[in-house]
Amino acid sequence: MTGLTLLQAAMDLAAIGKAGAGIGAGLAAIGAGLGIGNIGKGAVEAIARQPEAGGDIRTNMILTAAFVEGVALFAIVVCLLIVL
Repeated sequence: MTGLTLLQAAMDLAAIGKAGAGIGAGLAAIGAGLGIGNIGKGAVEAIARQPEAGGDIRTNMILTAAFVEGVALFAIVVCLLIVL
C-alpha cells in the first residue's frame, strides 16, 4: 500500500516537473529575444553616433547575438531533455 502511494506521488511530481521544463524553455526563448533586441538597439545607436565604425560594430553585434542565441538554444535543449 505504501509503495502505491509513493508511486502516485512520484507521478504527480513528474507532471509538475514537465510543466516547469516547459516554462523554462519559454523563458529562455523570451530572454534570448530580449537580449538580441537590446544588442541590435545598441548597435544601431552606436552606428548612428559613429558611422565610420559601422563595420566593427556590426561584426561585434553579430558575434554577440550568436553567443546569446547559442546559450538560449542550450537552455531550451536542457529543458526539453528534462521532459523526456
